[in-house]
Amino acid sequence: MKKLFLLSFTIAFVSSIYAQDLKTPLDTIIETSHSTTIGGTSVNYKAIAGMQPIWDKDGQVIATLSYTYYKRTNGKDAAQRPIVFSFNGGPGSASVWMHLAYTGPMVINIDEEGYPIQPYGYKSNPYSILDVADLVYIDPVNTGYSRMIPNEEGKMPDRKLFFGINADAKYLAEWMNTFVTRNSRWESPKYIIGESYGGTRVMGLAAELQDNQWMYLNGVIMVSPADYKVLRTGSPIGDALYLPYFTATAWHHQLLAEELQSKDLLEILPEVEAYSINSLMPALAKGAMIPEEEKEAVAEKIAYYSALSKEVVLQHHLRVPNSFFWKELLRDESGQTIGRLDSRYLGIDKFEAGNRTDYNPELSSWLHSFTPAINHYIKKELQFETDVKYNVFGDVHPWDYSRDNVREGLRSAMAQNPYLHVLAQSGYYDGATTYFAAKYTLSQIDPSGKMKDRLSFKGYRSGHMMYLRKEDLIKSNDDLREFIQLSSSKGKPAKYERK
Repeated sequence: MKKLFLLSFTIAFVSSIYAQDLKTPLDTIIETSHSTTIGGTSVNYKAIAGMQPIWDKDGQVIATLSYTYYKRTNGKDAAQRPIVFSFNGGPGSASVWMHLAYTGPMVINIDEEGYPIQPYGYKSNPYSILDVADLVYIDPVNTGYSRMIPNEEGKMPDRKLFFGINADAKYLAEWMNTFVTRNSRWESPKYIIGESYGGTRVMGLAAELQDNQWMYLNGVIMVSPADYKVLRTGSPIGDALYLPYFTATAWHHQLLAEELQSKDLLEILPEVEAYSINSLMPALAKGAMIPEEEKEAVAEKIAYYSALSKEVVLQHHLRVPNSFFWKELLRDESGQTIGRLDSRYLGIDKFEAGNRTDYNPELSSWLHSFTPAINHYIKKELQFETDVKYNVFGDVHPWDYSRDNVREGLRSAMAQNPYLHVLAQSGYYDGATTYFAAKYTLSQIDPSGKMKDRLSFKGYRSGHMMYLRKEDLIKSNDDLREFIQLSSSKGKPAKYERK
């Protein structure tokens, strides 16, 4: 009995030493030094992994955001060197995707087309833009290690302060102001890049930063942007914009008619884009009033450009949902499904019948490789340790999509800031936020057309995360370098010349 008591006492004592409440670090940094090679040039840099608070109007901490800041140490001084703030989307997604696969100094272990490889891990990214710009990857509230913080009574702040289009832009702009001030980067040229919902986020941030933080940007970059003036509206515009994506995907899977399949993808897409705008969009706008002869002709053309049957197109009254397309395209060919975010990926459903896929094969593949890598990387390379779980996806719903004026906000910011340029990057096989919808968004930002020389688009032969394909990782980073160079002030004053 005495031995048993002694053992119990020992266990209790050890537990009292090591057991503790799980707490989110509020305001801390861990700094490490590194070196890599980019484009044949040696790049030395500091990596700062940290947490930075968000305060309410009374100065009380209501949340804290995790971030990673990469600062080159053997380049130009901070006043001359651009800084790029990077966001992913969701809403509810951490910054892991672009951080560890696109612009950062390390990328995950995947094959040249983007599929996972074991052992999981990461390697140097010789195509990173760290050679030309410093980088900050930010995890919005409830993603990564970022969390809301309870007050002294244990009450959490109102979720409406964070989870909505306008609330999101407001608190992130405040956070960026603090970061820029703390790190003495007010003199630096500033860029923001956002993927997917991050496209909406950075459009909103451009105006919020300029109007309420007095922070003027050189560039806004939208990667596979989600524009909710088009996305999920069920409008003739939104439905018509799907068709070029259908064509690109059918071409990739070699299912188009020979006269189309025998051409290069970029030879046929302009034809389909023109048909979508000039013929399909007005036809869908007619709804039930469309003449039967025209309806038959449009159905035949959609079938021709999509590799779907005319019968299926007519069954959907010319408005084929992209979710049905992912299930239908290969149904009679192999019985497999195709990916939502990247339609090069294939999946296997329980039943070949049905209108929707069981899961997204591309997302399963990506989570397969990203989740182990980011958790290992943060602890081993960045030496940031916490028992708080890294949320690849976090709880941010319900999300307030009302009062969506981000397009107009970006237009206003551009009009008032002659330095501000905009770039959209999209993969042709992205079925969630399609490349043609991104082109359409660019066309709608400035109805005057007077700023169109500051709006540009780049397309890639991959999907939503086009950088997972090695060829596009190289090209898309080079396009970012070119954009940063193009939008540099080069000593010129920010003013309009009379034309």
